[in-house]
Amino acid sequence: MNRSVDIPVHDIYPLAEVSDYSLYYFLVLLLVASAVAAALFFWFLKRLRHRRNSDRKIAFEKLKTLDSSDPKRFAYAISEMGRVFAHDNERTAKAYHNLFERLEPYKYAPYVEPIDGETLGYYRLYLEMIDV
Repeated sequence: MNRSVDIPVHDIYPLAEVSDYSLYYFLVLLLVASAVAAALFFWFLKRLRHRRNSDRKIAFEKLKTLDSSDPKRFAYAISEMGRVFAHDNERTAKAYHNLFERLEPYKYAPYVEPIDGETLGYYRLYLEMIDV
């Protein structure tokens, strides 16, 4: 079975060119997957951020739970934490200013009387005005 080099083989065809787009498909898939992963990551961060209590909510909760049995501490705490909400709107600013003036006698004296009912009424009204 000695074949000569000159004899052509008739049953084998020459190589055919095959177009391969698999690299492009992979890159597009990778790009879409990374965009979806980034969107999910930012959505999760936003959800975590909104779940956390804001400074306003914390201040409002502290303001609601103040104990009026110690008038001096009560007056200072309202003056400090109420300042957070004082500039929300004009009505809240006026209510805070009015409450602040009513609490001044309880701040600077060494011995103070219990807080009167009218001042506690202004305090409750101010709490109802606050939007958190």
